[in-house]
Amino acid sequence: MKRLQNMLAGLTIVVAGTASAEQPTWSEFQNGGALSLAESKLPVEWSPEKNIAWTADIEGYGQSTPIVAHDRIVVTSTSGKNKDNYHVASYSINKGEKKWQVTRQNPSPFKNTPMVSRAAPSAIATEAGFVAFFEGGLLLAINPAGDVIWEKDLVALHGKIEARHGIASSLEKNDEHVFVWVERGEDPYVLAIDPATGEQVWKSEGVGSTTWSSPRLIPVGDGEHLVCSASGKIIGLDPQTGKRLWEFDGISNNSSCTPMPVGNGKFLIGASDGRGETTAGAAAASNGLIEIKQSDDGSYQAAFKWQAKKATSTFGSPVVAGQTAAIVNRTGVLYRLDLETGEQVSADRTDAGGIWATPIVNGDLIYLFGYKGTTSVISLADGKEVAKNRCWPEAGDSDNAPGFGGGNVLYAAAPVGDHLIVRRGDKLFSIGGGY
Repeated sequence: MKRLQNMLAGLTIVVAGTASAEQPTWSEFQNGGALSLAESKLPVEWSPEKNIAWTADIEGYGQSTPIVAHDRIVVTSTSGKNKDNYHVASYSINKGEKKWQVTRQNPSPFKNTPMVSRAAPSAIATEAGFVAFFEGGLLLAINPAGDVIWEKDLVALHGKIEARHGIASSLEKNDEHVFVWVERGEDPYVLAIDPATGEQVWKSEGVGSTTWSSPRLIPVGDGEHLVCSASGKIIGLDPQTGKRLWEFDGISNNSSCTPMPVGNGKFLIGASDGRGETTAGAAAASNGLIEIKQSDDGSYQAAFKWQAKKATSTFGSPVVAGQTAAIVNRTGVLYRLDLETGEQVSADRTDAGGIWATPIVNGDLIYLFGYKGTTSVISLADGKEVAKNRCWPEAGDSDNAPGFGGGNVLYAAAPVGDHLIVRRGDKLFSIGGGY
């Protein structure tokens, strides 16, 4: 049985541009896609006593990625014995002051335990504000001032949401739609929603398999495909109509990692080793670069361009790191594979250990966010660990020990200007020398 950490693979972020912290734009920091900052000067070293600009408490507990847009940091969380309430909170970038919080009752209460997702789907920013989705079926849009624009109860509209360990798929968007993926046990579906009105544009059949990854838009030709990865199958949908364009089933244990774009028609995919049920080589063969091609008759097919020989993923998705693909396994070994051929360039054990957040590539450095709270900063030039950092001391008691979705878990990080926002289940940390 796969552990709860699988559901955390949906927590990924993308940067569409690197503007200053004083003037962030709505599209800057979202949840999805390979994250590479060519010119940003993120902090390299920090500790509980050094280089932390501010901290902010989060009501309840949550596992989603913070997003930065409209001059705000926005996070989601849930509270109550039965996840009774859902929260969307906004914090100032400069000082971490809470600007507003929207709280709504969970339409589908469920016992709040570390064995189920807890506000795991990450929100997304739109031109009008933010759209947030919660595993209990609540979908709502909020403007930058904290006013609710519209809200929908997907359980009332499309039935109960029941899934192993809950729902963790984050939102995706293009210029016209916000995409919501509900891969539940029965009758899974994908929705395209008008972000301005909340109206449903189309509804398509889901993958029909276990997943905790997120949908991702992959450029293909002159358009895009909405790619959804679930255990044993990956599908591509037309973002305009929801039509299924292709299926690929030559893969296994891919329930965690989100597809990561690598240029036109290509994406990286990660898969776990199935907790030892398969040999390393067989598990690694489900990690690699997949290419989408169109035939003369107009149909599409997807297939591996290359497959890893040893590298396996767990919960952080593979990323592009220079001319390599970076993959981190469950014990914190960082594999770097040639992006064109898949040949192994290096394999080094890191102090970060297992990661649940997707790494960040910052120039010639890669940041690995260990779920136990240690962040390793690795040089892409020589593979050496430049720094080993923590925002909080290592837990000294069972109540705070990280694991299985509870305790002091490092879930995600997001860059903003020359600062780094680290998200714990109950707290935000802004890392940098101050504004």
